[in-house]
Amino acid sequence: MGTPNSRATPSRGLPRKEEAQCLLDLNPLPDELLVLILSWVPARTLVTRCRLVCHKWRDIVDSAMVWRLQWSRDPSQRGILEAVHSYPPREWARLGILQPFGRNLIKNPCGEEHLKHWKIQNRGNGWIVEENKNPIKEAPAQTCFVSSYVWCEKVQLVNLLKEGLWEELLDNYQPDILISDWWGAREDCGCEYEVRVTLLGADKSTIAEFAAKPDPIPQWNDASYQQVSHVFRHYGPGVRYVRFYHKGKDTQFWAGHYGARITNSTVLLKPS
Repeated sequence: MGTPNSRATPSRGLPRKEEAQCLLDLNPLPDELLVLILSWVPARTLVTRCRLVCHKWRDIVDSAMVWRLQWSRDPSQRGILEAVHSYPPREWARLGILQPFGRNLIKNPCGEEHLKHWKIQNRGNGWIVEENKNPIKEAPAQTCFVSSYVWCEKVQLVNLLKEGLWEELLDNYQPDILISDWWGAREDCGCEYEVRVTLLGADKSTIAEFAAKPDPIPQWNDASYQQVSHVFRHYGPGVRYVRFYHKGKDTQFWAGHYGARITNSTVLLKPS
């Protein structure tokens, strides 16, 4: 039998180690081509991985070029492109990950995480979460919060700076703040509902407010949802928080949870 060759032959079709390293080295590429390649990398990977490769990559990820390319391919990011055209942010990478435009800033809007992210104001018999009796097409989940025969209240505070906005944008550009809420009743039990959304300054003082108290839904109804919506526009400088508060109860005073059904609460920012 012959003696095996001491010099191993690379497997056919697999590059040698030196060749593989050469293929993975993107730095010799022109900056324009490197920016184009990196613009296809998911935002979080860009910041947590690519940005740490070297100083050159860090500067690219921190600049506007790669993010503008990413956003230009996504129709839902047209709003942010319009906003940064006039008011460029200080931290492009932060804005790229958080993406405050085009998404609902209310967390757990339909109760799919039970009461997480909501602060309960008046516990009473508390809120429960049930399946929707009628679907809402644009809702992220077909569940809803249900109140009891006493007023059940809950509130969520949205910190606009933590969600990715910056002070110059809020004070000078003042993007539209769209708020929306869906509410309804069981077919055999009426309900009452109220909503109040407040724009707050850094010290939590009130800058603007919207409140609605629709007519109660009667006992016998078709169990359909009704929408309450409003757009805050030209609200002035200083806004840093959105406080979203609503409450509901039934009108028959039945023991248990037969009251207002509330779902798909929304705070959405769009360029004015």
